[in-house]
Amino acid sequence: MEKKTIVVGVTGGIACYKAAALCSKLTQRGYNVEVVLTKNATEFIGPHTFESLTHNRVMVDTFDRNFQSHVEHVALADKADLLLVAPATANIIAKAAHGIADDMLSTTILACDCPKLIAPAMNTRMYENPVTQDNLSALRRYGWEVIEPATGHLACGATGKGKMPEPEDLLEAVDHAVRYEKDLTGLRILVTAGPTRERLDPVRFISNHSTGKMGYAVARAAAYRGAQVTLISGPVSLKKPAYVETVDVESALDMFQAVQSQAEEHDIIIKTAAVADYRPAQVSGEKIKKEEGDLSLPLERTDDILGWLGQHRKPRQFLCGFSMETENLVENSRQKLSRKGIQMICANSLRQEGAGFGGETNVLTLITPSWEEALPLMSKEEAAHRVLDAILRERKPT
Repeated sequence: MEKKTIVVGVTGGIACYKAAALCSKLTQRGYNVEVVLTKNATEFIGPHTFESLTHNRVMVDTFDRNFQSHVEHVALADKADLLLVAPATANIIAKAAHGIADDMLSTTILACDCPKLIAPAMNTRMYENPVTQDNLSALRRYGWEVIEPATGHLACGATGKGKMPEPEDLLEAVDHAVRYEKDLTGLRILVTAGPTRERLDPVRFISNHSTGKMGYAVARAAAYRGAQVTLISGPVSLKKPAYVETVDVESALDMFQAVQSQAEEHDIIIKTAAVADYRPAQVSGEKIKKEEGDLSLPLERTDDILGWLGQHRKPRQFLCGFSMETENLVENSRQKLSRKGIQMICANSLRQEGAGFGGETNVLTLITPSWEEALPLMSKEEAAHRVLDAILRERKPT
C-alpha cells in the first residue's frame, strides 16, 4: 500500500479517548495520521497524546504561527487521502452540513475534496433530533459516509443510540475507503464460509472444525476492493464483516438452498465453506437416550453444492472452490477441480503447519486446469487477496 494520509478531526466529547486508540491503530496500520483538535476537544484530551501516537504535530488553532503556512488548513487538505471526524458532535455536523468554517477543523473540512467519513457521538436525544438527522442527510447528499453510532450506556447516564463506534470498526471503515485499489468494482461476489450443523436430535449435531476465518477474510477483502459481496455463513463466532451482506444458515440443505437462490446474479462464487458430506437419515424429535451397547446412526448424502454450481454455471461466471486434504494434496484437488466443473480450486493440507482450521494463517496451493501456484505461509487476509488476484487474472475480458 502506498502510504496514505488520514486527517482525523476530533471534537469535544467524552469519546475523545477512543479517538486516541483509533489514531494508534491507524498509525500501526501504516497510515500517516494528521490530527486536528477543536478547542473544546482539548478540554478532554491534550494534543501531546495524539502527537506521541502519530509522530505528527497536532493542529488546534487556525492562526498558530508555529506552522510554516498561514493557510495550514489548505495545505493539510491538499495532502489528505481521507478525512475522518470522530467523535463528531452535533455542532461540527451542523457546521459541515452548512459550510460554516470558523475554526481549524471546520475550515479544513471545507477545503478537503477527498473521501470523508463522520462518526456521530452524542446524547440519544441530540442524535435523534430532527435537526441533527437533517444535517446528517445533507452530509450524505454531499458524499459523506456517515458511520452509524452504537447503542449502549452513554456518558450522560442514559442508555440509547449515540455511542461512538469502537476503534476497530472505524479502522475497518478507513480501510474500506482508501486502503485498497477498487479493482473489483462492478462485480458481484458470493462467498460461502464456516461449517454446517446436521441435527441428530434437539441436543446434538454433526459438524466439523471450520471456524469460517478464511471465508470471512475473502468476503472482507473483496468488499475492500470494491465488490458487492454476499456472504453465506454457517454457524461461527466471528463478527460479521462490514460492507458485506451476510446470510446466516445452519445445515448443508440451508446452505444449498441459499446458494441456489443467490448464484445466478453473481459474477464470481468462492466456496470456502466446509459443508457436511453426510447428515443423519432420521432426526429424532426428542433427545436420544443413552442405552446399553453401541448405537448405529444411518447417514445419507447431502447435496453437492459445488457440483451443482458447476453444472449450472452461467456464461462468464467464475467458480472457485476450496479443498482440505490430508494426503495427495495436488492430485486429489485436481480431481475435484475436474469433477466439479469449476475454474479454480484452493487446496491446503491439514497436515501442514500453519494451515488448517482455526488459525490466523494458511498455506494454499492455487490450482487451475492449466497451472498451479504454491503460496507460502501467510495470514488469511493476505491469502484472501492472493486468491482474488488469481481470479482476476483468470477471468477473461468480455
